[in-house]
This record gives sequence, C-alpha cells and structure tokens, in this order.
Amino acid sequence: MEEKKKKKRKPIILEEIKPEEKMKYEIAQELGLLDRVLKDGWGALSAKETGRIGGLVTRRKRERNEGV
Repeated sequence: MEEKKKKKRKPIILEEIKPEEKMKYEIAQELGLLDRVLKDGWGALSAKETGRIGGLVTRRKRERNEGV
C-alpha cells in the first residue's frame, strides 16, 4: 500500500492574514483551540469544534453588519 503523503504547511503568521481569517484564529484562541490549530492545522479539530468556530464567526459578522 502506498503511504499517504502529508502536505507541507507553511507557518501561519497571524499579522499577515486577512481580517476574516484573523477572526477565526481569534475565536479559536478564545475557545482554547489555537495551539492545536497552529500545531496540527484545522483538520485536527472535531466537527463540533469547527462548527462552534463557524457559528461564532457568523454571529460576529452579523453583529458587525448590524452596527454599521
């Protein structure tokens, strides 16, 4: 059987990412998941954890748009 090749990840520099992406990382940090994301990538999180992050991103975008 052929071994599965791992993609080589570039290190994430939080200062250089887009504002929407930055919000995801900020929420991951608030939930205590940032260390795992930075170490192993988003794929290391469970569906429940990524769903929670996505829900919070949606809520914050909605709140931001209502405030305008």
